[in-house]
Amino acid sequence: MGHEGIVIDLAKAASGIIGLGGGFKNTVCLMHGDKAYISSPVGDLDKAENCLALERAVDDLCRSFDVMPNLIAHDLHPDFFSTRLAYEIAERHGADLIGVQHHHAHIASICAEHGFIEPVIGLALDGTGLGTDGHAWGGELLKVDGARFERLDHLYPLKLPGGDRAAREPWRMAAAALDALGRANEITARFSDQPAAAIVATMLQRNLNCPLTTSMGRLFDAAAGLLGICPIQRFEGEAANLLQALAERHGVVAPMADGYRLDHVLDFLPLLDRLADGRDAGHGAAIFHATVAAGLAEWACRAAFQHGINTVACGGGCFFNGLLLHQLSQRLQAQGLTVLTAQRLSPGDSGLSLGQAWVAMQSRAGG
Repeated sequence: MGHEGIVIDLAKAASGIIGLGGGFKNTVCLMHGDKAYISSPVGDLDKAENCLALERAVDDLCRSFDVMPNLIAHDLHPDFFSTRLAYEIAERHGADLIGVQHHHAHIASICAEHGFIEPVIGLALDGTGLGTDGHAWGGELLKVDGARFERLDHLYPLKLPGGDRAAREPWRMAAAALDALGRANEITARFSDQPAAAIVATMLQRNLNCPLTTSMGRLFDAAAGLLGICPIQRFEGEAANLLQALAERHGVVAPMADGYRLDHVLDFLPLLDRLADGRDAGHGAAIFHATVAAGLAEWACRAAFQHGINTVACGGGCFFNGLLLHQLSQRLQAQGLTVLTAQRLSPGDSGLSLGQAWVAMQSRAGG
């Protein structure tokens, strides 16, 4: 029986190791022999039919290669269907389980695709993933060494007014940025077309239902909201896509001088402050990309030189943004660093299963 999906050559042989992905854009990865077999995407696991498809994908892969799963890797989020399925499969087959942090898996996926087993500095940038501290991560500077990872630093945390709703409504992230800048008194007037503006201002002021996030995806949303583009998203990533398109139309600009602060955490509040006063959305979008690329590059370079590592792996859904990736890669390469990026697999969540299985394989090898 053939395999439809992607096949990746492994640096060393494995058998019966399965990665089940996260909660969205899921794939299944089976490591067997010197190959990793990644299924076609089954989709988001908030739909019953996709949950069934995930189960079928596991069965099909195991049957195709006549393999019994013996080590199952899953996301740390306890409520994901993929996590519950991992426990079920492990019980059924007497297999071992390993939980793999979301952003560790993003970087591991890049390493696996490149057959790279040395330590890397990882820039894991996405919308969200559960961190080891129970908070929503998404702008992470990691040191990844096989089955081990260390969170070196993260983006300055912003509040999520209304929790998940803030991820769908960029104006809320713009309000959170104004609050963090000490400009909360501007929220109601600036977003007068949003019926919830006064409520959100109060929530931020009193810290009610405002969990923190270090997400780069939400930083993009805040920028879009401040520039007056896409206050409410019709689909995931719409604000970031519009921001990128505007920046590309405007053309290359220099990064904003003093647009970020780098004292362990990487803080782009000075940049957001400038965007809040901007008149030209295109110019603002271009400055945003240039400054974020400059800040990320300095951040990663510092860590690389400090830890004696000359390779940076870039993973997570924010790297669908070709402009950010290009500007960042140029800066890192100019410092003599090697940059690893997604090639055949997605930098986003459909690559997680490969990363999880790779971490599981390294943990078995004691790496």
